Amino acid sequence: MITEKASPTSTPPATNTANESSTQLRVFLVRGLIAIVWAALFAAVAGSATTTLTITAGVVLVLYPLIDAVASLLDARNQHGPAQQLLFANAAVSTVAAVALGVAASQGLTHVFVVFGVWAALAGAAQLVVALRRRAQLGRQWPMLLAGGVSVLFGAAFIFMATAGNATPAMIVVYAATGGVDFVIEALLLVRRRRLAAAAKAR
Repeated sequence: MITEKASPTSTPPATNTANESSTQLRVFLVRGLIAIVWAALFAAVAGSATTTLTITAGVVLVLYPLIDAVASLLDARNQHGPAQQLLFANAAVSTVAAVALGVAASQGLTHVFVVFGVWAALAGAAQLVVALRRRAQLGRQWPMLLAGGVSVLFGAAFIFMATAGNATPAMIVVYAATGGVDFVIEALLLVRRRRLAAAAKAR
């Protein structure tokens, strides 16, 4: 029987999977911690504003979707097919959202909440789909599924609060902090799965 020798430069599938898992672990952990820090910073600079934001608060606000865009691009490097395309699309949407938020911040909290709400809903939907597509690779990913679903609900809530005239920066702080915690939990679960897998192989 003729067998084909593996190329010395090729990487075994198991190694590829391990590398992808390590990259996603770092992305999830750093993304989560940055979101939590951002929430604290935005709370400090936005204060209890009810109609307009300061220039500093507006600048900090614009940074949040840009953080999401960068995280999506880093995550997409180790994805393939529809999941990768969806992450690229999410990065593009987040970049557009950052620009739109910059304009909205100069017009008042009501406009900010409408833009932020639309973006949160779209980003949450994308996160749900990506998490569902890579369950076989990384497990059930319930924190990511939960975060995606909550993001969609928050998005609807932001839009409703804007139309009702109840916009408050505290809602954005809660949204960012909740998402950050979900990312950190997912990173910790990935560490746990890797340890269990290593222990199973050692037996």
